[in-house]
Amino acid sequence: MSEGIQLEDEMRIIGSYADGKLLAGRIDNIGILLFNQPQKRNAINLEMWDGIAEALDLLEADREVRVVVHAGAGGKAFTSGNDISQFAARRNDADANVEFKRITGRGRNRMASFAKPSVACIQGFCLGGGLATALLADLRVAAADAMFGVPAARLGIAFGLDPMELLVQLVGPSRARLMLYTARRFTALEAQAMGLVDCVVEAQDAVRETLALARSIAENAPLSVLAARFAIGQVMKAPHERDIAAMDAFTRRCMNSADYREGRAAFAEKRKPQFTGE
Repeated sequence: MSEGIQLEDEMRIIGSYADGKLLAGRIDNIGILLFNQPQKRNAINLEMWDGIAEALDLLEADREVRVVVHAGAGGKAFTSGNDISQFAARRNDADANVEFKRITGRGRNRMASFAKPSVACIQGFCLGGGLATALLADLRVAAADAMFGVPAARLGIAFGLDPMELLVQLVGPSRARLMLYTARRFTALEAQAMGLVDCVVEAQDAVRETLALARSIAENAPLSVLAARFAIGQVMKAPHERDIAAMDAFTRRCMNSADYREGRAAFAEKRKPQFTGE
């Protein structure tokens, strides 16, 4: 699988959860959400799902963090999804699944509602619930040797409504059927052709290229990026559900910002702008 630099070797840890199986970190103004259970292909247990919400609260509150990278430790898996070893005790029938979804839902909802842009760095396996987790990032960079799939049909379970909606939005209903009906694995290039990932890079360059993409986002005016993220989310809703007033408020905030003045000045002076998010 992938070789080259790994995020766990580059980042400064600022938060540890679920006995260290989930870490929050920083590299300059890039936040890191790291699934840190490589011996289990970074499977996410219930304690880690609780930690995800806390870690993202920490990264969202940090004003210096402008973009967050989601990744798995070890370079062999982004995450293989929910920890199946907990299924017998915590997800053994439909009633137990309701409670299981309630617990995992807090973390998933926090990933979906996270205000800052996010990029998934996908190395190795990205299957089932792992793919559902990757879909919660705004952008996805995949190592050339990454593998994708939804093996729900081989476990006798159903892919949830929320990840199903995201999957169909990205790849369309026909390709979603192909993935779910066959439960087969797809290469990174196949995933890119379907629209599942945005970039495919050499395996050894996955972390480096993901950080380069994150830095290119972080260098831009934070308010403009947040306004774009919010507007794209609104456009994806039905017209009657869109919050036009909030979109207008974002526009006014950008136009009145110090960053807008800095952008104009930098353009006139032919220099690189220095944005502060104000």
